Amino acid sequence: MSSHNVLSPRQKALQINLNETIYGSFAEIGAGQEVARHFFQAGGAAGTIARTMSAYDMAMSDAIYGQTGRYVSEERLISMLKTECSTLMQRLDLERGEKSRFFTYANTVTAKGYRGGGNYHGWTGIKFQHSPGSEPSQVIVHIKMLDNQNLFQQEAIGTFGVNLIHSCYFANDSMENFVRSLMENLTDERIQIDAIKVTGPAFEHMDDRLLSLELVSNGYTDVIMFNAEGKVVQPSEELYKKNIVTLRGSFRPPTLLNVEMLEKGVQQLRNNLPDEERDNIVTLAEISMNRLIERGAIDSADFLARIDMLASINQPVLISHFQHFHTLSHYLSGICRRRLAFAARVHNLQDIFDEANYKNLDGGFLEAFGTMFGKNTQIYVYPEKADNEDTLLLSDSVTLSAHLKPLMEYFKNNNFIQDIEDFNPNVANIWSRKVVEKIEAGDPTWETMVPESVAEAVKKSELFRSG
Repeated sequence: MSSHNVLSPRQKALQINLNETIYGSFAEIGAGQEVARHFFQAGGAAGTIARTMSAYDMAMSDAIYGQTGRYVSEERLISMLKTECSTLMQRLDLERGEKSRFFTYANTVTAKGYRGGGNYHGWTGIKFQHSPGSEPSQVIVHIKMLDNQNLFQQEAIGTFGVNLIHSCYFANDSMENFVRSLMENLTDERIQIDAIKVTGPAFEHMDDRLLSLELVSNGYTDVIMFNAEGKVVQPSEELYKKNIVTLRGSFRPPTLLNVEMLEKGVQQLRNNLPDEERDNIVTLAEISMNRLIERGAIDSADFLARIDMLASINQPVLISHFQHFHTLSHYLSGICRRRLAFAARVHNLQDIFDEANYKNLDGGFLEAFGTMFGKNTQIYVYPEKADNEDTLLLSDSVTLSAHLKPLMEYFKNNNFIQDIEDFNPNVANIWSRKVVEKIEAGDPTWETMVPESVAEAVKKSELFRSG
């Protein structure tokens, strides 16, 4: 691997300032003008900065960018970029358009203030020309700020903003370089990126789904999410105040059993909700990173195929770094603030009750279960058939040590663990690996094991064919 010289934020800002073709504006709301400050302090800012804007007052912000439901939102950021870019181009295109690559950088963030704690996060982005006169390209990013002091948060925002602008002009040759450069001079203990979207001619060689995969692969975020259309979305905005049914798996490919488990999970959760909440349920297909790399290095085509197949059945997807159920439960329950249910098989329940999984926790098994089973979390166990057997296994089929049996009884007696009783036994033994085996063997009966839209996607793209 070739060595890479990491420039400081000041060096990056100076490199941009000394480039006679890069010229633009800054609009920052929520944590000072920290990005623009780097360019002023680096020297030569007159060669880069057309203007800076900081509309902190909500009424002033509305007057400039239009009204919006929330001020720290993707909607507000897009409005800022559109307004500032239009103003810049209208006023300066005739004067500088032939030689300049215009840009508009914007952010809207909520940082730590004097009044208590909160969820410190922000939307930041850039609209820019990769060559003079070209159609603008755009990057939109959602970040979580993890520093516990306002000054440190401001510093992190400033560094990230400089990285973003510099990356667009100097590190967009590959997805790996682009993502890596966004986090230079930062760590995931200060900033996490949980959504990134790119559009325009500068990114014709990139897929923002694969950019998102790069984020989670490199540990720059714990999760990435795709909505039912397969588009990148920000998890907390999609899942906030929603009741969630989650199914963990490989979904290679999604099967009729996967669909059945989610449907029955929704039915079971609905029966456990008050009337006003019964229509406020979303389903999630969750794939952990170890599932993506179980056959070796991550295959980008295979990853995109899974997202596309799940989108074909209108199923949102979460890709996570969480190996165990309790860490995923902690993350989701912290976002949704409602009820959380896992649709699981008997072998999943066996894994959850395996004490060996929690040896690295200070509180061991009890810590994991305290995290797993908040007052709003349940597990719905779908019956499972053992290979080459007709016997259906239920939650009481889990093999437990004597000292764990009372704990299982407690969770079942208090409805934290429930068996799904209304199920289709004809799909209870459909496994993704069996579907792939049939496809590889040229056995057409695999089509009866998956949703019709998934079968069409597999045949159209010739997925999972041997050789």
